Formats: sequence, C-alpha cells, structure tokens
Amino acid sequence: MSIYIGNLSYEVTEADLTSVFTEYGSVRRVQLPTDRETGRMRGFGFVEMSADAEEDAAIEALDGSEWMGRDLKVNKARPREDRGGSFGGGRRNNSFSRGY
Repeated sequence: MSIYIGNLSYEVTEADLTSVFTEYGSVRRVQLPTDRETGRMRGFGFVEMSADAEEDAAIEALDGSEWMGRDLKVNKARPREDRGGSFGGGRRNNSFSRGY
C-alpha cells in the first residue's frame, strides 16, 4: 500500500519527502506527479514504505502537521479509479450506455 500526501509545497523534492518519512521507517519509493503540460509539481505525492505499521505511524504523526509552510493531508492512498473509455474522462455518455 502507499501513503497519499496532499497540500505539498510546490518546492518539495523526492529527497525532502524521503528524509521526513525515513523517521518512521524504511522508504521504498517516492512519487511526485507533475503536470504534463507545464512540468510543474501538482501539489501532492505518494510514499511507499516497507511495512504497514511504518505507514500507520507516519500517517498518525504527519496528518495535519505543518511542513514547508503548508498543513499536510496524509492518509492511505486509495486505488486509482478507472477513468473509463474515450468518452470524456470516465463520464458515461447515456446514449451509449443505453445501447442506442
């Protein structure tokens, strides 16, 4: 499982997140998604740790804490939802779903 970290500073780096989360256990992977068009960080990231207990400790300690001038939102990451086919980013086009 992985941890979602929201409301991150746009200046944060993978090394910054690794440093903070290493205090709670072994960090396996850090991801900081960027905008496809601008290349700018999107203000959230994901951290994977070696054990669920380590993730739970990090979430408990860091959720709501201030870091780099921002109040963090830290919780278990939810699985990515299927965005659907090519008809508008997951929104159902009723004429197609009814079989017309």
